[in-house]
Amino acid sequence: MVTFFISILLLVGGYFLYGRIAERVFGVQPERITPAYTHTDGADYVPMGWCRILLIQFLNIAGLGPIFGAIMGAIYGPAAFLWIVLGTIFGGAVHDYFSGMLSVRNNGMSLPEIAGKYMGVGFKQFMRGFTVLLMVLVGAVFVAAPAQLLANLTPEWMNMTVWCIILFVYYIAATLLPVDKLIGRIYPVFGFAILFMAASIGGCLIWNDAPIPEITFSSLRNMHPDADAYPIFPMLFISIACGAISGFHATQSPLMARCLKNERMGRRIFYGAMVIEGIVALIWAAVAMSFFGSVGGLQEFLRANNNSAAVVVDKIAHSWLGVFGGLLAVIGVIVAPITSGDTAFRSARLIVADFIGYSQKNISRRIIVALPLFIIALVILQINFDVIWRYFAWANQTLAAATLWSITVYLAKERKCYWITLIPSLFMTMVICSYIIVAPEGFRLPINTGLLIAAVCTVVASVMFVWWLRNYYLSDKILKQ
Repeated sequence: MVTFFISILLLVGGYFLYGRIAERVFGVQPERITPAYTHTDGADYVPMGWCRILLIQFLNIAGLGPIFGAIMGAIYGPAAFLWIVLGTIFGGAVHDYFSGMLSVRNNGMSLPEIAGKYMGVGFKQFMRGFTVLLMVLVGAVFVAAPAQLLANLTPEWMNMTVWCIILFVYYIAATLLPVDKLIGRIYPVFGFAILFMAASIGGCLIWNDAPIPEITFSSLRNMHPDADAYPIFPMLFISIACGAISGFHATQSPLMARCLKNERMGRRIFYGAMVIEGIVALIWAAVAMSFFGSVGGLQEFLRANNNSAAVVVDKIAHSWLGVFGGLLAVIGVIVAPITSGDTAFRSARLIVADFIGYSQKNISRRIIVALPLFIIALVILQINFDVIWRYFAWANQTLAAATLWSITVYLAKERKCYWITLIPSLFMTMVICSYIIVAPEGFRLPINTGLLIAAVCTVVASVMFVWWLRNYYLSDKILKQ
């Protein structure tokens, strides 16, 4: 368990050390009045305490990714531990922190508006369409998955269709009502379910002295049963998204940026929530690799159960926690996507409202914006779930790369240490380009060809950034003269 405990310590240490570095690079201003006070509207801009916001932020971002994604990523072996730890500290938490704080500095702007401010109108229009599409995809995915799990736990007449209707009704209410009236009230209950699930499973991991594989030179290899078709790079970095870095988080951070009372709360909320999610992903990856005796045992169980991560969760929870504990754990897995699905629709509503300049103070105006989004989601639900999920995963990481580039340009313009996001930007550019070229849902080209093309794309992005930076600093110098 040495690797597991060191990984936990690194994540916690990352919050205190690298999180503080990110905070200093951004330059918080505690005396600055936040949008929660300057734009208070009783609906989306509502001042709240940092503990409450932290819990909501964590629930917003902790969908199926840190659980299902970590389980599917565990198929590749202990390399998953490295990606979760390094991805969280240097990628995901930095991505979430800056996207949240930039929203705080820009009157609670949604992600596309922030990207447009620093990257130009054309990029803003792309981000608007791409982000809204991703949010609707998230909403559709996080209706289907929990509805299926709930149908498995309830009488036959409470089938998936019934649960989809119930969840849609809840999503509509969560999208339209003020943030502190529904989401702010029930999330503490949801939070208990998710944290109980992670803590109890983690405790059982230690109590049972589970055979968690250690990171060694020999174990850092691709353990996937079909390693040629599923190379670690880039497949692992798409499989484990929310547990390391996720573009979806950047759409959620502005929701809480509108409720922050003071900029000093930013690191606790945005960086801290991502670290907590990284710990949850680490626990589930460790459990998945050890519960069945080995990584190979996990692969055999998945193969016998149609590669269903939900079945893995159910098996582990009931075996280690008993009927009652297992039920709570499974409920936690159901709650996780629901608490991301509701805010996905809410975020989509706000993005569209920002785009058309349509005030959301009155509920009738919220209905006008939200209704078409729910209709589109209903149409998407008719598509095969596996297909939706695969494209969502790639789109999610593409949005992460776009967000990191936007933050990098902002830092460069402010003459701050842009390397903190430039390196993750280049890495994620390489990931998303290579994935879409070699993946089954992409162009299906050989891995060497995919890596070569992706490398060229990454180099081109680097050259374009250096060229832009040089011209920007040169023109800025001329203006000052």
